[in-house]
Amino acid sequence: MPTPSPARMHDFTVVENEPMAQGAMRLVIHAPALARALKPGQFVNVAVPGNAMSLLRVPLSFSFADAETGDVEIWYAVVGDGTRRLAMMRPGEASTVLGPGGNGWTVPEDARDIVLVAGGIGTPPIVSLAAAVRAASPDTRIRTIVGARSASALTGLTELRAVSDEVLVATDDGSAGHHGFATDLLPDLLAGADFCATCGPEPMMAAVARACDEADVFCEASVERMMSCGFGACATCAVETVNGMKGACMCGPIFDAKEVIW
Repeated sequence: MPTPSPARMHDFTVVENEPMAQGAMRLVIHAPALARALKPGQFVNVAVPGNAMSLLRVPLSFSFADAETGDVEIWYAVVGDGTRRLAMMRPGEASTVLGPGGNGWTVPEDARDIVLVAGGIGTPPIVSLAAAVRAASPDTRIRTIVGARSASALTGLTELRAVSDEVLVATDDGSAGHHGFATDLLPDLLAGADFCATCGPEPMMAAVARACDEADVFCEASVERMMSCGFGACATCAVETVNGMKGACMCGPIFDAKEVIW
């Protein structure tokens, strides 16, 4: 496992914390040193006040980090005690955050046609990647697929449309875009693609990995695990790979999709 961890402790202040979709929140925190250090695909571990019995931080990915303003934008699903308490934090309240954690995306330098696939609340790492690619390489073609259970659960469409050449939508119930899975739309986009990145439910990412393997397209996946400590000490975030078990917080969360045993 690589050492040392890039993560450092940072104080933060809540700037905004509001609902953005069904079951999802948009949090903006002010943490200047963290905003300057984060790279697309990395994560942060947030200490959420409100429960003295809870020792674990909440690991979250980010959608934007603005080095000039010092703000970091985080989208998260409200799914447990930690995120429920996080959703109750108000502007002006403060705590600490550990980051940046893990490794970011590694888009090949010669990639000129990339495909991005996001599912559910897996959009933040995809948004941060798309924005970075567009800023660094304006001529690169970016085509993005966003999937969710329903139209009300979709996140990131406005942000992704601003930096993508094409955004396709799929919903399980057919309330927006294609009626079906995000991966249904993938095969047509992979022809001619140089790189694919995906984040979302594991079955979706496994299907993306298989499709990319068949199309001979290099694919990276942002793998979700409970990264309790965030710096490789607790071994709660193990990912099974062809090279043995690896900790997501230090060796990931971005993995070569071919390496992961899905």
